[in-house]
Amino acid sequence: MKKLNQEDTKRLADKVLSLSKADECTVTIAGSRTGNIRYARNAVSTAGLVEDTQLAVSVAFGKKQGTATVNEFDDKSLERAVRRAEDLARLAPENPEFMPTPSGAQFKSSPTFSAKTDAIDPEFRAQVAAYSIEACRKNKLVAAGFFSDESAFQTIANSRGVFGHQQRTKVDFTCTVRTEDGRGSGWVRRDASDVSRFDARAAADIAIEKALRSVEAKALEPGRYTVILEPAATSDLLAYMFNSFDARSADEGRSFLAKKGGANRLGDKLFDERVNVSADPWNPDVPVLPWDAETMLPREKMDLIRNGKIAALNYSPFWAKKQGARAIGAPGNIIMAGGGKSTEELIASTKKGVLVTRTWYIRMVDPQTVLLTGLTRDGTFYIENGKIKHPIKNFRFNESPVTMLNNIDELGRPEILAGDESDFQLLIPAMRVRDFNFTSLSDAV
Repeated sequence: MKKLNQEDTKRLADKVLSLSKADECTVTIAGSRTGNIRYARNAVSTAGLVEDTQLAVSVAFGKKQGTATVNEFDDKSLERAVRRAEDLARLAPENPEFMPTPSGAQFKSSPTFSAKTDAIDPEFRAQVAAYSIEACRKNKLVAAGFFSDESAFQTIANSRGVFGHQQRTKVDFTCTVRTEDGRGSGWVRRDASDVSRFDARAAADIAIEKALRSVEAKALEPGRYTVILEPAATSDLLAYMFNSFDARSADEGRSFLAKKGGANRLGDKLFDERVNVSADPWNPDVPVLPWDAETMLPREKMDLIRNGKIAALNYSPFWAKKQGARAIGAPGNIIMAGGGKSTEELIASTKKGVLVTRTWYIRMVDPQTVLLTGLTRDGTFYIENGKIKHPIKNFRFNESPVTMLNNIDELGRPEILAGDESDFQLLIPAMRVRDFNFTSLSDAV
């Protein structure tokens, strides 16, 4: 099916809304074209293109709700979907936390679409893979990677007059490079909404360099060390923490932002004063849709952490009404302020420490302190007198990002990433932190 434009989706949404006999009706239309190429052992293994468009209709009779989804958009199919949603709503029990969808919401467009990304073709994908494969063959290394590009749109509409339509694009790339004997490994990740900001050759070179430098790793005793974390090593740790910025879980005592007596820690200083984190749908580096699709509320530019203090929490419409607070759309990106130094410059000013380029297999140990456990991987190095002295064997760690952000020595230059453990788009700096807790050695490369 062809990509639907705003006029097409407005016509479809209006048709569905006119068919509904419910007290209220919500329509979401989402379509995407996703291309990909995967390679391993220096050869392409799969490549493909997937296109899909779906329309979801949700209705409510009082506090009873029903939803139906369809991917055929002729009049009969649309009417069947509406009637199905209404039948389900009549059968459903009342939702005690039901909240009406908003009215009067206005959305300011954000720069989520890139024509160059939209124009990516199979030849472009093949060239991305070729850069890694050819360079690795020359260096007697083995490459495995995955590149995907997406061009999509989303439309939201409801019976209270809300309507929004926007296109978005993105590319995601990961590459692992290993020595032929498996003793050295390097990894790189790149994410962007505009493919003009993605350099496949430069990314592959980073993974190659790490693989070559990580051979002959030496064991270092577990313990607490000054650590330089590249942005890719930090992003998933911080994503766990920012998934907890929810007022309800804090008020109910289920997160690190809870206080005794049923209060939350809004306004409390929990981090080093250099920690400043915001959300901004219109940020050109990590733009996101200007609405929260789950609530249809507009997103806003706001501070989440200001000078180490908790500046905002996410209030759902139900919890906002219960607590007498204001509901706003959940943020779609996390932007952490940093400094101007590169990772290399942070290394140059470090007397002794450990460089961690990737964290992996992260699991939650304690939600109320955000204590995490995980492993380093694909290039961990010992630093002495401002230089990488030699590679070291990987560690298991037990650490909380809350503690990390209290032990900051210096922040480096932010990079664009997408968090594996969340839907956030992230702009996260490299950072040097004190007393990072490595608990045991790992034999994995």
